[in-house]
Amino acid sequence: MKLVALAKNPVPGGAVPGELKASDGTRLRFVRWDATRGPRRGTVCLFGGRGEFAEKYFEVVADLRRRGFAVATMDWRGQGGSSRPLADPRKGHVNSFSEYDRDLTLFMKEIVLPDCPPPFMALGHSMGANILLRNAGRPGSWFERMILSAPMIAFADNKVGYPQSIARAYAEAGCLLGFGRSYVKGGSDVVVEQGPFEGNQLTSDRERWYRNKSVLDTNPALGLGSPTVGWLRAAYRSMGLVSAPDYAGSVRVPMMIFVAGKDEIVSSRAIEDFAVGLKVGTHVLLPSARHEILQEADSIRLRFWAAFDAYMGLDERVA
Repeated sequence: MKLVALAKNPVPGGAVPGELKASDGTRLRFVRWDATRGPRRGTVCLFGGRGEFAEKYFEVVADLRRRGFAVATMDWRGQGGSSRPLADPRKGHVNSFSEYDRDLTLFMKEIVLPDCPPPFMALGHSMGANILLRNAGRPGSWFERMILSAPMIAFADNKVGYPQSIARAYAEAGCLLGFGRSYVKGGSDVVVEQGPFEGNQLTSDRERWYRNKSVLDTNPALGLGSPTVGWLRAAYRSMGLVSAPDYAGSVRVPMMIFVAGKDEIVSSRAIEDFAVGLKVGTHVLLPSARHEILQEADSIRLRFWAAFDAYMGLDERVA
């Protein structure tokens, strides 16, 4: 599986890309790397958010490898370099987040467990963090620790444009009426990250914004437009699962959660409320960060990595 390489976003050396085939025929793109520096600390499994792709995280991959970690990542079904389920490849669609659960299991069993050194840690952003939270609530997780960036526990109130109860009812009714594969109201095939930097809700860092835009301009097939009504219903159901009153207390995987203080995509309050309920976790508020913490300005990323290093017990000089 070919990776997009740019002068300002080179493929980290030693990449081993490939493809998995799910039982329903879906092709899943993955990439893995060995660590570049000792001592060897195990493997970080990296999971992006909705619409993201492996190339967007090359800088993060390099950051992790310098810390002694091997890295393995995959593009979720329906986005990035993985196959798309609908005739319109720009529609972000899934019937249920249980499909993502199965893809995670396949990835771990076929790629990570046989080919990557333990122990295994997980680093997930937004939707990817939601899927990790689903895993953390079940017995037998593969991960010793999780680091979650702006997890999708609830949408920000201004994200959907309606009260959350109405948006949930809209998604449920839309699917019942046969509109599950239609774009959400107001949605389109426009890829937000190919738009202008000004006014974006994802990052305050202009250079990283245009770096990611250049990847999409080079290979537009990696881009994803708005979600479908079906994806929205699946997302609300999954958020309902992980935000249930007793869910956080049932999680047994130690985790550190990062909260973006200027998040307009997911609810920072919901994340903080969830983190307070954890028995084996902590959270860090980054007040000036927008939603994509790992794509943010250097000053914000430095705070992220300082907290990461302290949590993982790394020598602060490692980076």
